Amino acid sequence: MKIIVLSHRVPFPPNKGEKIRTFHQIQYLASRGHDVVVLAPYESAKEIEHAVALEKKLAIRVQMFPLNSKIARLARGFVTNQALTASCFYCARLQRTFDELLGSRSIDAVLCTGSAMAPYVFRNKSLMGAPRKSEVRLLMDFMDLDSDKWRQYQTSSSLPMSLVYSREAKLISAIEKQSYQVFDECFFVSANEIDLFAAQLPESSRLRVLGNGIDTKLFFPLRRTANPRKPVFLFTGVMNYKPNEDAVQWFVETIWDDIKKEWPEAQFVVAGMNPSSKIRELGKKPGIVVTGFVDDIVPYYQKADVFVSPFRFARGVQNKILQALACGLPVVTTQMGLEGINAKPGEEILVANTGEEFAEAIRRLLTDAELSQRFSENSPHYIQRNHSWDSILKDLVASLETRTYV
Repeated sequence: MKIIVLSHRVPFPPNKGEKIRTFHQIQYLASRGHDVVVLAPYESAKEIEHAVALEKKLAIRVQMFPLNSKIARLARGFVTNQALTASCFYCARLQRTFDELLGSRSIDAVLCTGSAMAPYVFRNKSLMGAPRKSEVRLLMDFMDLDSDKWRQYQTSSSLPMSLVYSREAKLISAIEKQSYQVFDECFFVSANEIDLFAAQLPESSRLRVLGNGIDTKLFFPLRRTANPRKPVFLFTGVMNYKPNEDAVQWFVETIWDDIKKEWPEAQFVVAGMNPSSKIRELGKKPGIVVTGFVDDIVPYYQKADVFVSPFRFARGVQNKILQALACGLPVVTTQMGLEGINAKPGEEILVANTGEEFAEAIRRLLTDAELSQRFSENSPHYIQRNHSWDSILKDLVASLETRTYV
């Protein structure tokens, strides 16, 4: 099949959530002999290098299109009453190329990665209208319900940003609902996301779960001898992303001082690109290390004693938790961090929602070596059973090869 992938970022290197997901989807499709063309906007020249590397690695075609200044894109979104997310990733040249490909080649399918890319489909005349003028199969990978994420931002923010987030939630919600009407099938990363969206729809027959996988050749356990006097706690992620920033701040402000009293040599490593000024400031506290970008995140998982993931708001499956589990690292997370992850609390993962519960879970892991070892042994088995990319992506291929249309 000839497939166009509309991606809001070039999905390479696969070093953050949505890039990992899209990269593995494209890799799987290419490995099955499909002819894949990726269309993506870009802001920096470095992204062109990443596109070239992706082409070479997967033997596919990647076309990149420069975006205008961010201020101009945001201004356009406000003036035209568009969602700022969609406006930020919209490029007229990408639209023209997309339209030309659909008009000049026998394209079988379009895979849209995220609601921000849906307007490219909405603006294509051959794909719109009822009945459909084109037999191109349309698949939307929402990943998460973005409108709900913006609603969470709104409730946790003060003026004027709460108004901006409220506007974005409303406009993204409209894109999501229109996407459901236009696309043949829509994927979410978990059943929780589907339930949230389905409650807003008159019917939800075209919603599917497409989970996240883990490359267990890359993320695997490495035996090490823990030092009970100097435990290492770990959090990973893009550190100017609001849910990550909030989780780390909460952990430090609520629990860290008590941990340091009980384990004076404890260390908290915050590993991930683009740390905000607030996160960099936390790095000045005793025992806290803020790394910034790292070339290889796996050794951080393999050398830590406890992975902490105290999310208070977020959407979708947290890849960082799956990666930690794959490496045999005991994980303590909130109920929100557990979304879309069916690991058994108390056997494969620990769940804590308050400061007191978090502190107690950490204390249990650090004082009971047998308990910690059991988590280290159980969690990789959970990943192998439930998060193999090959088994997950069979559902994507099945949807591509199903010839029924809206």
